[in-house]
Amino acid sequence: MPPEMTVEILPRELAQIVESVFGTMMSLDASQCEASWFPGADRLTSAVHLAGDWNGAVLLECDRRQACRFASRFLSMDPPGTVDDVVRDVLGELVNMIGGNLKCVLTQGIRLSMPAVVDGSDYSVRVCGAEVRERLAFDSAEGLFWITVLATRS
Repeated sequence: MPPEMTVEILPRELAQIVESVFGTMMSLDASQCEASWFPGADRLTSAVHLAGDWNGAVLLECDRRQACRFASRFLSMDPPGTVDDVVRDVLGELVNMIGGNLKCVLTQGIRLSMPAVVDGSDYSVRVCGAEVRERLAFDSAEGLFWITVLATRS
């Protein structure tokens, strides 16, 4: 069995990726800030898993109103009144772009899963065997959101 690869995730690189994706795809300035993460009952989480020479996941967490506003900006349409499949697809695409850019700076030989989106009134997302490697808060005109990178054992 090959030894487990240790990969450093630099917060500044992750922040640049997130800021670039949000700026390019939604014309939305997102700036890293020092807000603490907290669980939220009104939250959605989109996730992609990375597998290969390094294994982990990338999560994007925001509230329902933000998710609708992100979809509005991403698709240049009026904001949906509720979270629907279009909103979930946009959140999935955003985390997919962040994960795709991140895998390019981590190491070669990483594949990305299809995105998944979890929502509801009270849930928690757990990735078995994972530990938080980096969690950054971002502030934008649409409010506060978080990007988390998890590392899993091979």
